[in-house]
Amino acid sequence: MAKRAIHTDRAPAAIGPYSQGIDIPLGSGERLIMTAMQIGLDPGTMEIVSGGIGPETEQVLANLSAVLEEAGIGWGDVVKAVVYLADMNDFLAFNELYGEAVEDPPPARSAVAVRDLPKGGRVGIELVAIGNSR
Repeated sequence: MAKRAIHTDRAPAAIGPYSQGIDIPLGSGERLIMTAMQIGLDPGTMEIVSGGIGPETEQVLANLSAVLEEAGIGWGDVVKAVVYLADMNDFLAFNELYGEAVEDPPPARSAVAVRDLPKGGRVGIELVAIGNSR
């Protein structure tokens, strides 16, 4: 398997031994793209954006958009999203912003509450996408 790491300066640098995303050729002219979980880190400061779930969700979506774009795909190629929320009371506010970002039909999705997220974040998202070869 000839996997390729995806890296862009428009998303936060990895804060551990992982890639922002991995691009795997499927051999059928398509590629499987898996992203690392993104949290609401500003890529310039590497700090969580302030303002709560709204601004954090917007930053997470922007970070993921940058990784997808670097892979040469977009939100229409996303088939699965996994959402981690530090507080399930944030679900409605998160869901409204998420719904504006995804394309129809929306990807399959799981959303779970977790005890903690890195750097005290309130939301994290990881994606799986299928895209055409470059």
